[in-house]
Amino acid sequence: MTSSESIRSLAEATPPDRNRAVDALRAFSILVVVFGHWLMAAVVVRDGELVPGHLLSIEPWTHPLTWLLQVMPIFFVVGGFANGISWRSARRKGTTYGSWLRARLRRLVMPVIPLLAVWTVGGWLGLRFGLDWQLLQTASQVAIVPTWFLAAYVVIATIAPATLWLWEKWGWATIGVGFVLALAMDVVSIGAGFVPAGFLNYVFVWGSVHQLGYAWLDGRLGGPLRRLLLSAAGLAVTVALVGAGPYPIAMVGLDRVEVANSYPPRATLLALGLFQAGLVLAFEGPLRRWLERRRPWQAVVAVNAQIMTLYLWHLTAMVIVLGISLVLGGIGLGVEPASAVWWLTRPVWFVVVGIVTITLVVLFGRFERPVADTRPAPPAWRPLLAVVAVCAGLGLLAAIGIADEAGLNGLILSLPVIGVFVGGVAANPLSTT
Repeated sequence: MTSSESIRSLAEATPPDRNRAVDALRAFSILVVVFGHWLMAAVVVRDGELVPGHLLSIEPWTHPLTWLLQVMPIFFVVGGFANGISWRSARRKGTTYGSWLRARLRRLVMPVIPLLAVWTVGGWLGLRFGLDWQLLQTASQVAIVPTWFLAAYVVIATIAPATLWLWEKWGWATIGVGFVLALAMDVVSIGAGFVPAGFLNYVFVWGSVHQLGYAWLDGRLGGPLRRLLLSAAGLAVTVALVGAGPYPIAMVGLDRVEVANSYPPRATLLALGLFQAGLVLAFEGPLRRWLERRRPWQAVVAVNAQIMTLYLWHLTAMVIVLGISLVLGGIGLGVEPASAVWWLTRPVWFVVVGIVTITLVVLFGRFERPVADTRPAPPAWRPLLAVVAVCAGLGLLAAIGIADEAGLNGLILSLPVIGVFVGGVAANPLSTT
C-alpha cells in the first residue's frame, strides 16, 4: 500500500484549482459499493454446508435502501468529469487518441491481471485437489462481479471523446435522447422479449449518466437550488417508472426476479443517476470547503491511490473469509441471517473481511501504479483491440465464472491478458524498445 509519507506528499502537491469533490465522490461511491456487498452477503453454514443468501432476498424492506446504496451512477458522473478534463487536455497538447486511450486503460485494466492470475492458479489447484467445479464457479462469479461494471466503464471511457463532442454540440439534449433510447431498449427487451436489445443500455444508460459529468464540469448544473430540483425530478421519474412497472423497487439485481434494474441496466438507473447526482452535488460547496482540511483530504487521497485494487479485490477477500470459515467448521457463520444476533455481529464481519481486503491491497496495489509510459503513440486500433478483448473476457467471466464441468475456462481467462499485451496496454516483455 502507498506509504503514509507518499500519501502526505500527494495531498500536499494537490493543485489549488483541483476540484477535490470529484475525488471524494469517487472514493465515497466505491466505499459504499464495498460495504454494500459485504452487508448483503447473508451466508450461513448449516450441517457443515455453506448456504449462500442475499439480504435483499430475505428482507424485502431493504429494497428501497438500494436507491441510496446503488451508487454506481455517482461513479459514472465522476468518470464523466474526469474523462472530460483528460480528453480536453489531450486535445490541447495534440496527444493522439491511441495514446490517450492506452494511458486510460493502463490505470483501469492493469490491476485486473493479477486478480485473474490468482483466480486461475487458485482455481486450477482447487480442481486438482478435488474442489467441486460448481462451488468454484459460484465463488468466482461472486468474486469477479466487480469486473462486469469495470468492463462497462471501460467501454464508456473508450467512447468519451465522441460523447464529449456530442455534449459540446448538443448539451442537455444528449441526456434526453439517451433516456428515450434507454426506454426504447427496455420496451424492446422486456415488452417484445428481444433480450439482447437490453444490453445496449450499457451505452445508453451509463453513457447518459456519464454526460452528467460533462454538465458538472462545464458548470451547467447551476447552483444548489437547481441541483436539488434536478434531484427531485430524477426521483419523481424513478418513482413513476417503478410505480408503472415492470421495474422492481430494488436497484440491484436479484436472482429470482424476471426484470432487474441493473442487469442489464434499465432507464430507472438513469433516472436514479439524476436523483443521486443532483442531491450530492447540491452540497458540493460545503464538501469542497471541508476537503481543504488536511486530514479529510489525505483520507480521500489514500483511498483514491488504491481505489481500483480495493474495488477489484474486496469480494475475493470475502470469498477467502468464507472459505476459511468453512474449512474450520463454519466458525462465525452459524448465525441465522437477518436475525438480531446477525445484525449485532455485522461490525465484526466488516472488520474481518476488511483486514483481509487491506492485506490484498498491500500485496497487489502496486499494479495500480504503472511506470511512466514513454513508448511511441500506438495506432488507435491497438488499444481498441484491447478494449474488445478485455471487456469480452471480463463480461463472460462475471456471467459464467472461471470453471464448468470441463474444468477451467482457460480461453475466457486468457482473453483480458491477451488483450493487454496484443493491444499494447502492457509493454511487450520481449520488446527491446
